Order: sequence, then structure tokens, then C-alpha cells
Amino acid sequence: MKGYKIVVLAKQVPDTRNVGKDAMKANGTVNRAALPAVFNPEDLKALEQALRIKDDNPGTTVTLLTMGPGRAAEIIREGLYRGADDGILITDRKFAGSDTLATSYAISLAIKKLSPYDIILSGRQAIDGDTAQVGPQAAEKIGIPQITYCEEVVSITKKSIQIKRRLERGVETVEAPLPVLVTVHGSAPDCRSRNARLLMKYKHAETVTEMQDSTDDYLDLHDARPYLNIQEWTVSDLNADEEWLGLSGSPTKVKKVTNVVFTAKESKVLGDKDEEIEELIQELLENHTIG
Repeated sequence: MKGYKIVVLAKQVPDTRNVGKDAMKANGTVNRAALPAVFNPEDLKALEQALRIKDDNPGTTVTLLTMGPGRAAEIIREGLYRGADDGILITDRKFAGSDTLATSYAISLAIKKLSPYDIILSGRQAIDGDTAQVGPQAAEKIGIPQITYCEEVVSITKKSIQIKRRLERGVETVEAPLPVLVTVHGSAPDCRSRNARLLMKYKHAETVTEMQDSTDDYLDLHDARPYLNIQEWTVSDLNADEEWLGLSGSPTKVKKVTNVVFTAKESKVLGDKDEEIEELIQELLENHTIG
């Protein structure tokens, strides 16, 4: 049986565990050069769901799609090391400063270019923005159903997919027709580790830009092994309207960024009496620290 064509949306994000004073630029955008870059955690979990479908359905292909600067090709290699089949980097200086609206516009054009496909998988949200908007916005622009907060792909046929969703007060199982876009919750299983064989196979996978900038010459190797060529798509490849991209296509504007440092001004020592704990809870409720 022919498998499924899956596209995984992934993002290289700044490591928010190491945010410093230079984390933001003067225009309110993230200074990505000042922060270590990592594979967005929930996108890795989305990749794992895609790979599980691939494991169970021979003939399935998994394509990683990411938008970012040239160095974002690193997460495509990370995906290849874990079992993805190929990857595409959407990169152009005209994308710089894109908010969720502009990003989802570019992503939706790239997905349409990859048509036909069966499933689009992405993390619920990225740790640099925490908006959880790009996936759903892309689905709306493409005009396909969407399921959010996926914790597990329960079953899949050529016509539909069943998803277990993790909600605030429990779980539910829902079904949607294919093609569909699914965003994966942080409670989903972690992604598998790198595979040593795949690491050796794809360690020289590069984009055209990376090959041009490299001091090592692997042109003959790339000619002999086409799977080492990571595709790059620019604005012209997507036939995108430049007014909908970058800062000009981004209605979200950051006016001010303030660093807030919490300090303890006082402390209270509690004994082992229930009354003391009840008094503390009442105090916290009254000053709206909790509740």
C-alpha cells in the first residue's frame, strides 16, 4: 500500500533559557544572532508523530519545512538524522521581521507548492513567541481542516485521521478528513534520538548557500548523491507578494521590551498547624497573588 506524504513544519528558535540584555533589537524584533539556536521542542514532537506514521505505513515520506536564515538548515539535518526523507529551507532577507501573519502566509505558499500532501504536522507553538498561531493560520490560508493540541495519532486511513487531543481538563479523540493540519502538544512523546547510520549518511547535507560559503569542497559528492542537496526557496520561488512579508506584512509591532526581575521583600515562616496555612492562603487570595 502506498504510504502518506507528510510535511513537518519546524522552526529554529533562540534558546530562551539564555536570554540576556542583547536578546532584542531596537525595533523590537528578536536578536537571533545573540542567542544559541535550538530545534523548537514541540516541533521535534511533531516530527516524532510523523516518523511513527512512517514506521507503520511503508512508502510514507516525511519532508521538513522551515523558514529562517541560512543557519536554520541545521534543524533540517537534525530531522534527517532522525528519519525524515528530505527538507526545504525557506530563506530570503525579505522575510526578516515577519510576525505570525506574514510567516503563515509564506508557509502556506510553500505547502501549496508541495501539493499533493496528506498531513501537515507542526508543534503547537514556538518557545520564542508562544503564540500558537502559525499552524492554524496556515491551515486557514490553505483551506484545509485543522486539529490542535494533538497528543497522539490514534489511527489513519486514506480518507481520515483520528487524533487524541490533550485539553486543560482531560483528553478527547476527534476525527478529520485528509488533507489536514495537526499541531502537536508538549505532552506528546519526545522525539527519538539521532540514528548513527543516518547521521553518517546525511552529515554532508547542505543548501546551495552553505556549499558556496564552505571551505570544504563536496561538489562531486553532492552531484553523486542528490539526497545531500537541501532545497532553498526564496520569495520568487513562492511567487509571494512582498507587501505581505517581513515588517511591511506584519501588523504586530513591539513598542517596548522591559526586563522584570522579581525580588523577595519579606518572608514568612509557617508552623505545622493547619490554621496557619489557611491564614496564608486567605491572605494570598485577598491580595490576588493567587485566585
